[in-house]
Amino acid sequence: MPDAKPKILIVDDDTDLLQLLVIRLTAAGYSTDAVQSAEAALNYLDVSRPQLVISDMQMGGMDGMALFEHIHRSLPTLPVIILTAHGTIPDAVAAVQRGVFGYLAKPFDSKTLLANISQALRLVPGGGSSQKEASPAAWRKNIITQSAVMEDLLTKAGLVAEGDASVLIYGESGVGKELFAHAIHEASKRRQHPFVAINCAAIPEQLLESELFGHVRGAFTGAVRDHKGLFQLAEGGTLFLDEIGDMPLLLQVKLLRVLQERQVRQVGSTQTISVDVRIISATHRDLKAEIAAGTFREDLYYRLDVVALTIPVLAQRREDIPLLTNYFLSMFAEKYNKNINGFSPEAMEMLVSTSWPGNVRQLMNVVERCVALSTAPLISPVLVYDAMHREEEQLVSFEDARKSFERDYLVRVLKITGGNVTQAARLAKRNRTEFYKLLQRYQLDPSVFKQAQA
Repeated sequence: MPDAKPKILIVDDDTDLLQLLVIRLTAAGYSTDAVQSAEAALNYLDVSRPQLVISDMQMGGMDGMALFEHIHRSLPTLPVIILTAHGTIPDAVAAVQRGVFGYLAKPFDSKTLLANISQALRLVPGGGSSQKEASPAAWRKNIITQSAVMEDLLTKAGLVAEGDASVLIYGESGVGKELFAHAIHEASKRRQHPFVAINCAAIPEQLLESELFGHVRGAFTGAVRDHKGLFQLAEGGTLFLDEIGDMPLLLQVKLLRVLQERQVRQVGSTQTISVDVRIISATHRDLKAEIAAGTFREDLYYRLDVVALTIPVLAQRREDIPLLTNYFLSMFAEKYNKNINGFSPEAMEMLVSTSWPGNVRQLMNVVERCVALSTAPLISPVLVYDAMHREEEQLVSFEDARKSFERDYLVRVLKITGGNVTQAARLAKRNRTEFYKLLQRYQLDPSVFKQAQA
């Protein structure tokens, strides 16, 4: 969690000026860290995320503008103020055009510097110096991180939360896309209204339209009463469409119409209902590739992808693994009423070095399994290894599971019929042509089953 006081990183190779800046900014109510080179600043930013950087221009090694360019590439929402003893108006204009927030000539006036700092921090979520301004950081309380990349992502999330722009969150399964969507909702002016989530891949196509838009009584068999859709239930708030890349094309057309007209039409009705909903969507798919393949509408993509956020996989933010592990440990120790102090150093090293294909969700499952099975106050590497091994065995994708089932099913019916394709197709309730295509897909030869029976 961020400190109540905004944190400022000061970079200057003049130790006297560095100390003076620290004293002045601390007295003004800011938390400060100081380093004496641009290279040291980049090392600092690898592990910590301030709300503002103030850097001297002329330093030994990398200068202030080069430092800014590095920061702007990796942390584009982090404001930078440059101090220089040799600045000119054209230099200042050029620096601001490149994205530098402020460019002050030495000797600078303290009031001018503090005014620049205040203006810069107003643009950064959590940058307010008063407790009233800092308290909204509660919106991100469930996102546990100390990663500079994640902190920059949270800054972007806080900025986009202030408006109503549609947000598209990219990320692999288990990285916490819904958690981010909920955090954006909590940081927005819609926080007092509902946050409603739906997984577009988890609901059959014939039911998804009714779930989203609602239906009226008698719209179809089983529709015995009027049913409000999720757009209506999320009125005034946020609708989170998870796995939007799996939405059927026909529904994509209808969703696009709703986003354009801000009205829904319930299944079986001729009337439209106005809705005021902010859309946040998420996917693990490459939607541009889906557009090229003809499975996702380009016009809908541009409606959804006004602001894009990409959540890194856990392996790209390993510094968060000990933090997350201890957070989950505390949570599950309370749940299972166990007195567990932590993980042994060897066990923690094992956790930090693992690839985590299932990301944060997999780590949480492993920690819960360790806590549930632990009989000692310190969790051992053996217990961690066993939990990870079992977890990896269970981490099979839906597509792989479906293929495995299909192949096993085909083998079974071929065994039953002794390789007789006509009988096997009849048992499977498929025509012969379709059944042969399935056999070819899995490279199954019916003659092998005939020989086995003989």
